[in-house]
Amino acid sequence: MYRREFIKTLLLIASGLISPAKALSRLTELLPRTDFKMPVLFIGHGSPENVLLDNPFTRSLKNLGQTLPKPEVVLCISAHWLTKGTYINASPTPQQIFDFYGFTPELYKVKYTPKGHPVLADLIHRLSNGRIKLSSEWGIDHGAWTVLIHLFPNADIPVVQLSIDYRKPLSYHYEIAKILSELRYRKVLIVGSGNITHNLRRATWHDPEAPPPEWSLEFDYWTTQMLEKGNHQALINYLKNHKHAKIAHPEPSHWIPIIYTIALHDIDKEPLTYPYQGFQYGLSMRCVKFG
Repeated sequence: MYRREFIKTLLLIASGLISPAKALSRLTELLPRTDFKMPVLFIGHGSPENVLLDNPFTRSLKNLGQTLPKPEVVLCISAHWLTKGTYINASPTPQQIFDFYGFTPELYKVKYTPKGHPVLADLIHRLSNGRIKLSSEWGIDHGAWTVLIHLFPNADIPVVQLSIDYRKPLSYHYEIAKILSELRYRKVLIVGSGNITHNLRRATWHDPEAPPPEWSLEFDYWTTQMLEKGNHQALINYLKNHKHAKIAHPEPSHWIPIIYTIALHDIDKEPLTYPYQGFQYGLSMRCVKFG
């Protein structure tokens, strides 16, 4: 039904028979508003090899998936789709992307191919007044599917990915995320996928269970303090606010997804919990649930 009505709406727009405002109204009707507000997740995705492993981290994701309210669609902001401009994947059948190298061959045989959701993609494009552009050039990268395969193993929930404009300051991403807040009332589960600490050069690759170094422990702890205080500006300006920030994140790709999630948190009304707290290879795998 969604696809038929969506195509009909596009034809009406192309023919000039309805205005952009009317088109937006029709699209919102395809994802009806409810009184329930979906939670928001930040997931520390870590190594792709977690897809194949049974460990405390993967078990926590499986348990989380079983306790979440079932969404109509998942919107994922992954650290691994970096672009010039902000894009939303509008493909009805997004490809599974194996954007990693050097792992066991078994990992490249794993299939996770949920449908896309062009209606949501176009709705986000219109809610942003065109700031978020439609694209079909990407798919579902490992920042998304290696997490979602534990949360929703049947791949029966459509998935749409939003890109990260790597040129923009963190305040821009916080602002863009605010545009997405209405989607929580439309059974859209928004997932940010990155890591609270992510320095691959300093990871303890010889031992996934090695004690985390001081810089990783301290930055992870500081992040929890800022989250619990609702100090979003400190998190946006993290490089100025923690002595280990540049070590924890030599570049910001894996930090940016948490900025999207905090922007969607109603600090005064919603709880904040940690579905998983721990480290792998010395890097924080902490996960956060807002709402």
